[in-house]
Amino acid sequence: MTQYNKLVRDKIPEIIKSRGEECVTHIADDQEYWLKLKEKLVEEAQEFIKEDNANELADILEVINAIVEYRQIDKSLLEETRFKKEQERGGFKNRIILEKS
Repeated sequence: MTQYNKLVRDKIPEIIKSRGEECVTHIADDQEYWLKLKEKLVEEAQEFIKEDNANELADILEVINAIVEYRQIDKSLLEETRFKKEQERGGFKNRIILEKS
């Protein structure tokens, strides 16, 4: 049995068992869940960098949605904050690379 110790999507244990394989799981407490969400965000970002496709980007979005739900962040307030930062500092549409400052 391979050791993982990482956050997985809710249906993964069912999928593993449906293939006739065994798995050991536990439910994270708040502290562990928050840590594993952050680890998962880094993992998915690294996978996106490596694979560079929409599936990996969707995984990042899923983790972000889980963080938003867990931290009870108002999605409209989050978007408002993003928009405000874009208005004040810009976005990334102009592809500007800062070489020196």
